[in-house]
Amino acid sequence: MSLNSEKYLALVTLLEQLRTDATTTQIAASELRQRVASLQQFFGQQIVPLADENWRVQSYQTEMSKQLRLLAIDVMFLQGARQASTAQTRLQTISDRVTTLIQYCDAILQPEAEGEK
Repeated sequence: MSLNSEKYLALVTLLEQLRTDATTTQIAASELRQRVASLQQFFGQQIVPLADENWRVQSYQTEMSKQLRLLAIDVMFLQGARQASTAQTRLQTISDRVTTLIQYCDAILQPEAEGEK
């Protein structure tokens, strides 16, 4: 397994943990915001510098960067939610966005997995 794969797998692990915490535990919105900030930092420090000539991987990285920014905005909206139903909707949106990010990581990892078979 390449170092790049390990970093993407680490990102998937962090994303899955965030999704689990956001959907199954009563995590505070401020804690969620800090977790998303750490995710963005991890992405910026560990994933962005990965030099990849593959245009497909670069386009996924661009989309992931955009989704991470939108995730931070979703968490801000969650913090501003006054009603439980609104908060629940925001949490579902956050979960969906994290799922999308995981799917992007899986798509990047896929060709390497096929090559190892």
